[in-house]
Amino acid sequence: MTATAVVEPANAGVDKSGERVRQMFGEISGRYDFLNHLLSGGTDVYWRWRTVRACAPKGDAPILDVCTGTGDLAIAYWNKGRGKIEVVGTDFTPEMLRIAEKKRDRIAATKQPQAASMQFLEADTQTLPFESDRFQIVSVAFGLRNVSDTERGVKEMTRVCQPGGRVCILEFSLPTNTVFRSVYKWYFKNVLPRIGQFFAKNKQAAYNYLPDSVSEFPYGKALADKLTAWGLENVTHTPLTFGIATLYIGQKPVR
Repeated sequence: MTATAVVEPANAGVDKSGERVRQMFGEISGRYDFLNHLLSGGTDVYWRWRTVRACAPKGDAPILDVCTGTGDLAIAYWNKGRGKIEVVGTDFTPEMLRIAEKKRDRIAATKQPQAASMQFLEADTQTLPFESDRFQIVSVAFGLRNVSDTERGVKEMTRVCQPGGRVCILEFSLPTNTVFRSVYKWYFKNVLPRIGQFFAKNKQAAYNYLPDSVSEFPYGKALADKLTAWGLENVTHTPLTFGIATLYIGQKPVR
């Protein structure tokens, strides 16, 4: 856990309304994976590997991945459990879920028929269709900042998590090193949106939304403190790749 104190960004006002976010990700779904790998230089694969390793399954209780997108973190967890743990991925963008389902079907068709234990459902993170205390891990990768009411989303994730289970959040952040931070912000604001829009043309300026949403979202200690205030305990936050991303892990209190 880093001890670096990070203040909350001052600029706010990014439109995170459900309909706008759903339409935006629907429009870019076909190029989403390609651009994730391209724009991160493949580092997104490493970040998910670190997440599954740091917040590994214990026992055979199911795992939930919310805002699952095209399902990469859900699949990483399914692989970690060697197909013996039920993994559920939820998202409210049907175009993304169709891609996730195709990935699951390819796994089942090629080598692992037990991939049927991995399922993808359309659902809003703010109103999850599951009973309380069901999942040993509830994860989200690069999706929490897109939930229009962050507190409500985290509390729903916590509700469906088992007492003593863990809520695991992988999210973008900003580097703490001032020189690297300035270079990164320039790339994030000036280069990334142009590349993204060129390869994934869309009406919602998705790759302008990305840096804007990251710059206004709390990170580091600021987000860790919020997670604690919203009901999690023993919250840790670990910066990855010079602080470009941060991994947060909190535990649901045992009643």
